[in-house]
This record gives sequence, structure tokens and C-alpha cells, in this order.
Amino acid sequence: MDTPAAIVEPGPEAALAERIAAAAPERVPDAEAELYRLLAPRVRRYGLRHLRDPHAAADLMQHVMALMLERLRGGELREPARVLSWVLGACRLTVMDQRRGERRREDLLQRHADALPSPVAQLSPRLDHERVARCLERLPERERSVIVLSFYDDQGADAVGRQLGLTAGHVRVVRHRGLHQLRRCVDGGRRPAA
Repeated sequence: MDTPAAIVEPGPEAALAERIAAAAPERVPDAEAELYRLLAPRVRRYGLRHLRDPHAAADLMQHVMALMLERLRGGELREPARVLSWVLGACRLTVMDQRRGERRREDLLQRHADALPSPVAQLSPRLDHERVARCLERLPERERSVIVLSFYDDQGADAVGRQLGLTAGHVRVVRHRGLHQLRRCVDGGRRPAA
């Protein structure tokens, strides 16, 4: 006898969800990783279809998958074998909440836009590149090397220390002192008023 179309055999995600729920509050990392691997692409596809934005779809995937694992670990899913239905329902509710929130923000903005103060552009202080270069040249060679390797070459204290024959801790001290000297020189020996 054929199985009716409405009855669908549970997939491997059902057994994994039941295993995770049964082990709660203990963790089952291998089952969690496999369940994530099976369901995350589906959630992402749902997000792409309904949100039409890859970043929003990735956020939805992360949110729903984390929520699912949290509920399974806490034994809060009544029927862990129906995890796929729960995940798709969570996707639908999350997208609806997002859309409702967006509409609410848009409505508030439309109603109160005239009363909102306009943002004032903050101007950052202009950096005098020539002064910085002159001050950098005045630093002792070790401080200058540490600052250049740290910020220009974007190297960490360990890498800078290996190149200069210093410990990582010593590099951090030299960098701190060098930056202090550089700042004083660039500021012309005075600190700006707060």
C-alpha cells in the first residue's frame, strides 16, 4: 500500500534533533554541527526568497539556527522530530516581525520626520601629514620601527618582536611610549583641550 502524500517520512534532521534534545542539558557537538549543516542552507534560501538580500538572509539563518539549537538544548521543543517544521515556522515569524518593525519605523518616520532635528556633520580634525612624517623621523629608531611595523605593515606585537629581537610585551611598551612621543610632537607639545 502506498503512503499518502500528506505523510512524509522524517529525514535525518529529525533523528539529530531528538538526539540533541535527549542529551540536554549536555551538548552533542557532532549532532548539532550536522543538524546545522542540513538546515542552515534551507533557512538561507528561505531568507533569500522572502527578504531578497543576501546579508539579511545570512542574518535570518544565524538567528533561526541559534534559536533552534538553544531550544533543543533547553528541551523546549515539544516535538524535536518535527524540527524542520519548527525551523520554517520560525523563519516565517521572524520575517513577519522584521517587516512589521520596518513598517512601524517607516510610519513613525513619515509622521514625525519634520520634528526630527537634522544631523550636524561632525568635522574630524584635519591631519597634517607633513608634521606627522617629521615627528615620526624625530623618534628614536627603535620606536619608529615598532610604530611603522605595527601600523603601516599592520603586524602584531609577536611578529614585530621577532623582527626586532624583542619580546611581545617589550614591543607593546615601546609602541606605547613611541605613540606618546609622536602625539606630543604632532600636538606641538600641548594636548588639545577636551
